[in-house]
Amino acid sequence: MTQRSFFRVLAAGTIMLLLIGITGCNGFYAKTPLTRTSTEQSNAAIFVSKQAPVMVSMLVNPERLQAFDGDGELSKLKTNLLANTGIDYQEDIKPWLGNEITLAVTTLDIDRDSDNGQQPGYLMAVATTQPEKSREFVEVLFSKRALAGANLATEQYEGVKLIYDNQIPATEATPVEKEKVKNQNPLAGAAVGNSFVLFANDPKVLREAINNVQATDLNLRSSSKYQQATKQLPKEALAVAFLNLPTVAKWQGLKPEARIYDNQIISLVSNSKGLLAETAFLAKEETSPPSAQLSKPVGALEYIPAAASLAVAGSNLNGLGDSDLAQLWQQVTAVLSASPEDVISRLLPPLADVQKQWGIRWKEDIFNWVQGEYAIGLLPRKEQTTPDWIFVVQKSDATPAGISHLDELASSKGLSLNSFSLNEQKISTWTQLSAAVNKSHEAKERESFAIQAKVLGARADLGNYEIFASSVEAIDQALTAKNNSLINSRNFQDSVAAIPQPNQGYVYLDWTKSQEILERQLPILKFVFVLGKPFFKDLRSLTLSSYGSDTRLLKGGVFFQFNS
Repeated sequence: MTQRSFFRVLAAGTIMLLLIGITGCNGFYAKTPLTRTSTEQSNAAIFVSKQAPVMVSMLVNPERLQAFDGDGELSKLKTNLLANTGIDYQEDIKPWLGNEITLAVTTLDIDRDSDNGQQPGYLMAVATTQPEKSREFVEVLFSKRALAGANLATEQYEGVKLIYDNQIPATEATPVEKEKVKNQNPLAGAAVGNSFVLFANDPKVLREAINNVQATDLNLRSSSKYQQATKQLPKEALAVAFLNLPTVAKWQGLKPEARIYDNQIISLVSNSKGLLAETAFLAKEETSPPSAQLSKPVGALEYIPAAASLAVAGSNLNGLGDSDLAQLWQQVTAVLSASPEDVISRLLPPLADVQKQWGIRWKEDIFNWVQGEYAIGLLPRKEQTTPDWIFVVQKSDATPAGISHLDELASSKGLSLNSFSLNEQKISTWTQLSAAVNKSHEAKERESFAIQAKVLGARADLGNYEIFASSVEAIDQALTAKNNSLINSRNFQDSVAAIPQPNQGYVYLDWTKSQEILERQLPILKFVFVLGKPFFKDLRSLTLSSYGSDTRLLKGGVFFQFNS
């Protein structure tokens, strides 16, 4: 295992511990959402530098999650985390463990010397309710490490006793010493005051943490950005993460040049329907205004069937390109070194196909004339890997000209415009005609031709809306959706109810219907699903939205709904 692996395992384990617990098991969760009594945010932020890339805090005692552990996942996780350490959670940790566990990447390089490679600093701060017992734990932990072969050192630093592995240079270590320590990861620990126990992967990290407490202008709590961010947090947040986005991008080898938003804060809140992850992106300067705000669900969703695997709904697409969301999208695609088209082709392949076949520029050819409500839905089809799509647009004065322009684009691509009736509803289609050769069985084998029509798009004028779809079958589902529409689905209603109002619309993903498609488009997700199986196995849907009117921050949320 590498030097950083110890803290990566702890971080992953702590986060999964929280997620497993607050998502609940066997229906108990839906009846009894987890809450916390304290309204304070992370107290451990005083140990973390303003320049730290990321800090994650769990603000609830893990024991409070145990009641939700119907499948025993929490117990298994605790056992796996402490495997081969000689530590017993029930006896050694539970008696003194408080209501906060904070993990932080404190620096990208501990010694700030790029010549010897990048060695990030990792810090864990664990709240204690019984200082004497937690001090005993630190002593016992390092005593066991010494018995396992670690060469320990102690020192007094600013009145705090530090214990850590004293790494013997490889050139000085004997073969026996090398064999003893080769499977151990560097660790440093200290009990600070009566409130926290600190662990780090290097004593330098502990010294800096103590310095941050004593020089208050150095720690994260004194950061104006952090103070602004924590004001956005709900008081009942069970976990919080604060990110320095440019530094995180640099840490992960991404390109942080295009910067509008410098910091991000994320919180997790439990309610009777599921789990709400709220976030706020903090801008370094005033941003574009937010998109149009909605105070009720989009009416266009009446034409999106409940069977949709994905739905996007909102208002005023014509203003989206000049909004704060567009600026965030530009930063994300720039950091990932990807074009918006590449991202669309992976996440929404049916829309990418339309763009390719028709030569459509989304902003100029579609968004500019959609001034009212809109809804987009993807419908899985068993006989094909790419789902159908439905696009519903509220009519405005600009709609006729927009449709005429689409007709011109279709004609320029050699498509034919045809009309017919479907259940007494007039349907217009953009059709690709081709001739198929049929050979006669007569002696002269005369050839005959059959004209075949492939529908690439269909449209219907219905009341206050124009409906577009990828096929006749899809538009038929849209026309009959009122009997079983997404907006009337109980699952969708529960998800939308958890999102603050007013908001800028929704992205709704039915997990069970979308998982296979997402894995096919983004293979890395298979790995994520394996790691987070206890979390994803009961996931029913997730809903994304953005809200707020402050031009110096962008607020949003993701609501996770689980099977009860």
